[in-house]
Amino acid sequence: MNLAASPYLTTTPAATTTAPFRHEMPLNPSSSALASSLRRSLCASLRRIAPMASAAASAPAASTENGAPKPPEQQPVQVAKRLEKFKTTIFTQMSMLAIKHGAINLGQGFPNFDGPDFVKEAAIQAINAGKNQYARGYGVPELNSAISERFLKDSGLQVDPEKEVTVTSGCTEAIAATILGLINPGDEVILFAPFYDSYEATLSMAGANVKAITLRPPDFAVPLEELKAAVSKNTRAIMINTPHNPTGKMFTREELEFIATLCKENDVLLFADEVYDKLAFEADHISMASIPGMYERTVTMNSLGKTFSLTGWKIGWAIAPPHLTWGLRQAHSFLTFATCTPMQSAAAAALRAPDSYYEELRRDYSVKKAILLEGLKAAGFIVYPSSGTYFIMVDHTPFGFDNDVEFCEYLIREVGVVAIPPSVFYLNPEEGKNLVRFTFCKDEDTLRAAVERMKTRLRKK
Repeated sequence: MNLAASPYLTTTPAATTTAPFRHEMPLNPSSSALASSLRRSLCASLRRIAPMASAAASAPAASTENGAPKPPEQQPVQVAKRLEKFKTTIFTQMSMLAIKHGAINLGQGFPNFDGPDFVKEAAIQAINAGKNQYARGYGVPELNSAISERFLKDSGLQVDPEKEVTVTSGCTEAIAATILGLINPGDEVILFAPFYDSYEATLSMAGANVKAITLRPPDFAVPLEELKAAVSKNTRAIMINTPHNPTGKMFTREELEFIATLCKENDVLLFADEVYDKLAFEADHISMASIPGMYERTVTMNSLGKTFSLTGWKIGWAIAPPHLTWGLRQAHSFLTFATCTPMQSAAAAALRAPDSYYEELRRDYSVKKAILLEGLKAAGFIVYPSSGTYFIMVDHTPFGFDNDVEFCEYLIREVGVVAIPPSVFYLNPEEGKNLVRFTFCKDEDTLRAAVERMKTRLRKK
């Protein structure tokens, strides 16, 4: 990896990160088939955090017969019913186990290297220039304009930066603002499983009814007739993620046009999460809003973090026609109101990087992908194709474990590598129990070290 070859890819070493960045898919407690020590550790963790300091402070001290104080009674954790199923995320638990066992983390999707220096320098300049107070709610003008320019170059669509672009605190907030601003209780929303965790959680907060259409290996193609049958008079929106986390699938033009036809025929909205659009390796990314007749019913969401290896900055955006922007901006106003001001200025500089930056980015990630892909095959996994994102899905069944959670625990404890059990990305966890997700957004030495551990320590059964 020769990042120094391009002034736009020059970096400095990243600080060591021990805390997870993104709160991804929580472990689904409804599946008895996946009961394991990891699940027990989740419950134990929740029990440990249950006592509330305020309750302990206000309660009178109880004493035993010999006068020694009794330990305070633990109180059950409290959470609204709409969020009861979303407990401690499996990403947090896997990261904790990784630290405990000294495992190499190929689980969470954040880089272990830093973003480009020219973007960081732009942030420093903005801070020094005094751009440190609340930004305009829907984004600083220079970033809104940069987003509009980039979208025109990528999709061919001209959008009004003032009326159709909303800057958010990461794509996760763009997702939340879109759902909370445009979905009513009882509305039906169709997802493609496996799916990014925040979709279902936010839809639950909105009181929506969730349907899932499962994408199945080896190619994770959309079952078109199944999708058509799932659309009903109650369907308010379909949500897609292309390139797709966690499978690495890119939706084909045929699939996108089929979905577009369903939306237009049934007056359904389309929410498009396109955060991995610059990590498309084997086909050109197609933005759903660019399909004829779709811009007027589409919200396109994206962010800075994946493309510029700056996931901690949490700069995202939503692009939509004015009549849809109104609703999502209403929600955004009462979620975060505004996003970090100096980082918005830096994001504008990032989005105006020349095309050579994106070309170098794809070349760099292609090398990383090849290291992991060939290594997983050599270690004995059944490896499925990944056309986009920085994830690879594999089948772990050659190693003889009953499910993905058990295998991932073993992988951490005995092999020293972290992966993610993707059954947590499904409404029905049984559909993902044979699969495991790895990420290659790590430096090449880390990827090679992880591959070597798996090749030498994994044993087929």
